[in-house]
Amino acid sequence: MIKSIQQFQTEGGKNLEKVFMNYSSDMTKIAEMVKGVKERVINLGLSMIAEELEMYDAFLCKNRQARPEWYVERKDETTLLTSLGSVTYHKTLFKNKFTGKYEYLLDRVMGIEKHERMSEDAVAELLGEAVQTSYRKGGISACMTEECVSKETVMNKLHALEFPKNTEQLEKKKVVDYLYIDADEDHVSLQFRERKGDLINLENNRKNNQAIAKLVYIYEGIEKEAPAGKRHKLINPYYFCRVCNGKENRKLWDEVYEYIENHYEVNRIKKIYLNADGGAWIKSGKKSIAGITYVFDEFHLEKAVMKLTSHMKDRREDTRKELYEAIRKKKKSDFEEIVEKLEEGLKDQKEVKRIEDNKVYLLSNWTAAKLRLNHKDGVKGCSAEGHVSHVLSSRMSSRPMGWSIKGMSKMAELRAYYYNGRDMLELVRYQKENLQKAVGCEEVVFSCEEMLREERKRRRVLGKLAELPIYRIPYPQIRKIANFKGHIYGL
Repeated sequence: MIKSIQQFQTEGGKNLEKVFMNYSSDMTKIAEMVKGVKERVINLGLSMIAEELEMYDAFLCKNRQARPEWYVERKDETTLLTSLGSVTYHKTLFKNKFTGKYEYLLDRVMGIEKHERMSEDAVAELLGEAVQTSYRKGGISACMTEECVSKETVMNKLHALEFPKNTEQLEKKKVVDYLYIDADEDHVSLQFRERKGDLINLENNRKNNQAIAKLVYIYEGIEKEAPAGKRHKLINPYYFCRVCNGKENRKLWDEVYEYIENHYEVNRIKKIYLNADGGAWIKSGKKSIAGITYVFDEFHLEKAVMKLTSHMKDRREDTRKELYEAIRKKKKSDFEEIVEKLEEGLKDQKEVKRIEDNKVYLLSNWTAAKLRLNHKDGVKGCSAEGHVSHVLSSRMSSRPMGWSIKGMSKMAELRAYYYNGRDMLELVRYQKENLQKAVGCEEVVFSCEEMLREERKRRRVLGKLAELPIYRIPYPQIRKIANFKGHIYGL
């Protein structure tokens, strides 16, 4: 870092002066000035990082007590892509005298796996963009400079992700009168399931190229975004997205209930409402969450009523009002009488089947539909359709694109992670297991004489710079080395 600053004082300073001089000759070109300053400052940062890493590598080479089982084999040049740009530096390859294994010990200390050429911050930037737009733009956003990561690399990073469960338990759990759970699904197109060419043709000669991504979210109610505005927002929403079937559905609902139990005083909630369209996997959530009340989604309720009356030319609106009134206040028999009149005179069997299907659909969700239309006891509107479009479809199905089962599953979970406001850098670090310290290795201890000797060396290197205020912190290099030895314990 010291050499980089010295070099910047001599060469970088002159380059910056040239940038500012060019700007003074034409003050309309502020963009060129900003671009020139940015380029040189980034180059300074990259050279400082490279020098810092080489300093730690040099320490490993010089101090054999830090690596009692390893000896130096050779020094190699390497490049690490960071969010700032590509850092090119030299690192030493060591060989274990007992096992014969070769390893870059600096990589082990830094937590960089073999063949890894990207830093954690670059991967976090990559995922942060890919979750919103595309693999290609994610690769472009990995760093500030012109380097670009391939779409395949972005895909591989996504496929390798494992997501942490939210096991956070609040010391003081929230107390609410009503809690709401909305659930729906997005139908996503597939290029293949497990491998290319494995899509099969169904009986109707169509390929089985559809899969379902499921969305469940919890919230405490609805409020206006602004006091005088018309738009509304959910209060403290939390999202769950999965691609799951069978027993995995139960795991999803168990995770939903675990979140509720960890964050809310469940015994003090008056009612938990489940807003949905009546899907079997959604209704199964009632078995996992005790005391839940299912309410029919108004979008699908309105859609079914419209399909019952779509063949009518006259009195269409009046008939719909009758159907809504029958659902709201009357019995199933009254509703069926109205539907039977709608079927009178129909000769097209497709229309008859459409009416029968929607009649059965509404009758199977009769109590939930009544709750929806009566709006009592804290029942709120359902926004599941809008959230499916916003959280899942906007990235996964609203544009022509094809996924694999693994890709859509990981992207669905990443979308939930993103909308829950979680940190991408924490997700990247979650992928790496903590290295275990070796047993029986002695900790490296620095004596006072060693520390003073290092300080004298530092002052000889710095010269006049040693007296600058930035370097008046006692023994900065020694402090860094003292911290570094804690990381190399056990090499």
